[in-house]
Parts: sequence; C-alpha cells; structure tokens
Amino acid sequence: MGKVIFVMVDALGFDTAGRRGGYLEHLTEYRLAAKYRVRGELPSASRPMYETLMTGLPVSVHGIVTNQTSRRSRCENLFSLCKKSGKVTAAAAFLWISELYNGTCPFSIYEHRIQNGGGDIDHGIFYSDCDYPDTHLYADGEYLRKTYDPDFLLIHPMHTDTVGHPFGCASKEYQESADQSLQQVAILLERWREAGYDVIVTADHGMDELGIHGGNERIQRQVPLYIISDRVKKGDFTDHEISNLELAPFVCKLIGIEPGAGMKQEIHIEMENK
Repeated sequence: MGKVIFVMVDALGFDTAGRRGGYLEHLTEYRLAAKYRVRGELPSASRPMYETLMTGLPVSVHGIVTNQTSRRSRCENLFSLCKKSGKVTAAAAFLWISELYNGTCPFSIYEHRIQNGGGDIDHGIFYSDCDYPDTHLYADGEYLRKTYDPDFLLIHPMHTDTVGHPFGCASKEYQESADQSLQQVAILLERWREAGYDVIVTADHGMDELGIHGGNERIQRQVPLYIISDRVKKGDFTDHEISNLELAPFVCKLIGIEPGAGMKQEIHIEMENK
C-alpha cells in the first residue's frame, strides 16, 4: 500500500528534461532515482494522452482522439480505480482533467475551479488559462496534499506547453519554462517524500522546433520518466524505451490497487527485490 504524486509537465520533451532537470538528473546520477525514456502513444496531443496516461489504454480504445473530444472518460482510470478501493484522490490540473474525470462539460471557471466530491477526483483545483503560472499550480497541489492527504495526487503544470507553441522547443522561453517547472519539483520533493509519497515526474508529449506536436516525430512522442521511490530499482535506464501505456498499471502497483481492465500486464520498470 502506498501513496503517489504524479507530476505531468505538459509538453516536456525527453531531451529538454535531460538538459534542464538538474536536480532530477542529479538524483539519477547518484542512484537516488530511476530515469526512463518513454515513447508516447499517438496522437501526441494533450487530451488524448491525458486519457492514455490515466487509463493505460490506447486512443483507439478509450476514444479521446483529439483535443476537441470534450466528454467524460468512459473507461476505468487511476482516479476511479482508487475510489473503488476506498482511496482519496486529488488533482491540481488544467480544466480538461476536470472534464474527463469529474464530467464538468463544459467547464466553467465560476462553477468548477474548486471541487470537493461529485466525481472520480475527490478534491480538485483547476485552471482554465493556459498561462496560469506553474508556481501557483504547484502551490495548489501542495495545498491539496497538506489538506486532504490524498492517496493519488495529479499535479499538471502547463506553462511549458503554452510557451512552446509560439516559440518552439529550441527557444529560450521553452527551455526556461521547463527549468522553472522542474525547479518546483526539486523544492517540494523532500517534503513529499517525508510525507510518504512515491513521486513520478513525466509528460504527456513533447514539442518540436516549430512549436507543434500531435504527430509521429520522435521529438513529439518521446518524454522522460523519473521515479523517486524506495520500491523501484534506481539508476539510468534510458538505453531503451518503454511505453506510456505502462504508467497507469505501474501506479496501480505502487498504490496497491487492482489495475483496470485492458491495462498492460507486462511492465518494464524494475522493482527492488525487498
């Protein structure tokens, strides 16, 4: 039985994470964290990959095929599976997460920003402006953690995606945004670990030089995965790729709940033999 904080940095590409995630790279280098190279499903777009990461299912199965597919999830997901097992869930995230897992379609900032009960996410703070500062978003997540002690907490900053679209992944704006977001993880990580959480840091998709994603380029699909957990074998495992379909069943394993129907049975993330 365990608790998990799942940080999904929107549009954080694998190469950028390696260049800008100084503290997470340090933990990997000193074998205090595990790092993996993740190949995302297609399309490499936000809302489809939110659903893939939370359900462990490909797009052709879960049906969230574009960013314009606005409806509640019809599949078992990490939030619903936790609730079925009597766990507490929370999210500090973009409005599409609220629409997917609490059914607030269409989302209204006046009605749905703060939520407590009524969906798969027990406690939520949601934003609708894509340039909502990541510092505020991490603070929202930390408030949810301290107030409700959730078993599964999603923290979803979007500023890196927001500046990536007009400036591209090679720009100072994109690189600096990724750096600032990952610095927030570094600031909060010790208190998360002291509170008993395993921590996952990953992304939904990457971003290309033109500020575009959604297609089949490596730079758009390949994202990092950092895991800080005493139950996971530590080190750099980026010599091969794993699928982002593995993340949802892996989180189920960490929390100690049954995975959803259709989730992958084979997971290539190495556990400690304890």
